[in-house]
Amino acid sequence: MAREQLTVHAVILAGGRGTRFWPCSRTRIPKQLLNIVGKDSMLQQTVARLRPLISAERIWTVTNAEQVAGVRKQVPAAARKRVLIEPMGLNTAVAIGLAAIHIRHVARSDALMAVLPADHYIEQPQEFREIVNAALGVAREPGRMVVLGIPATRPETGFGYIERTGEPFGAKGFPVFSVRRFTEKPELKLAQEYVASGNYHWNAGMFFWRVSTFLENLKSFLPKTQAALEKLAEFIGTRDYERKLCAIYTKLENVSVDYAVLEPATRTEGPPHVFVIPAEVGWSDIGSWAAVYQLLAKKP
Repeated sequence: MAREQLTVHAVILAGGRGTRFWPCSRTRIPKQLLNIVGKDSMLQQTVARLRPLISAERIWTVTNAEQVAGVRKQVPAAARKRVLIEPMGLNTAVAIGLAAIHIRHVARSDALMAVLPADHYIEQPQEFREIVNAALGVAREPGRMVVLGIPATRPETGFGYIERTGEPFGAKGFPVFSVRRFTEKPELKLAQEYVASGNYHWNAGMFFWRVSTFLENLKSFLPKTQAALEKLAEFIGTRDYERKLCAIYTKLENVSVDYAVLEPATRTEGPPHVFVIPAEVGWSDIGSWAAVYQLLAKKP
């Protein structure tokens, strides 16, 4: 039987305000558009890490009207037509859903999605690409959702945590674990217990799944949002799209994909649906000036 042909698309979430980097980062020029570490901006570095795996015309960026001009200047020419503008920021569940209906429209069938933040630093890009390739392989299976887990090296209270469970299976040389649960920003004592157990990873917001898998889960856990996005999908490519987009966005739920989709998916009956691949890639969310100083101190 011939293997199903699925195109691979990246979705870069680039709508953040970057308030922790004031005064350099402002609403119109947020952290992801600045060259904080290295000569390229965080967005440009994110795109460059993906290019060996995913062609520019399949790299989508979700942003807002205030930042769209800066985003379009920084992405490759072929990716400029893939910049999606949200009329208001409604967190990651809606942003990913918007990208999903557009990818389905362009692909004219199912496709694979790699969802990534625009403003994270990866010290080991080749290792990162190998793990991404493994995650996409796992996500080919209908119904599976994959998240990359950063090894929890200290009891950090500002990150979400992923608890893994069971024995792993292999994917292109990397271990893949079932996810037991997600925990948002625990108190220090609990974070210390997580790190000591060795079964927890930081959630860096990097996800992999089929378009169909994500939309099916959105229908299960955020049915009103899914129905509204499906209605919007009917207008993609028409003169009425922007008007419908603005009208529909006021009715959508402001919630993260972790809380709205991934967490409840771990509680459904049957075989595991959500998986984590440990990713030791020299990751930093560059969440503060202190994080920048730590990174620069490591460089020769």
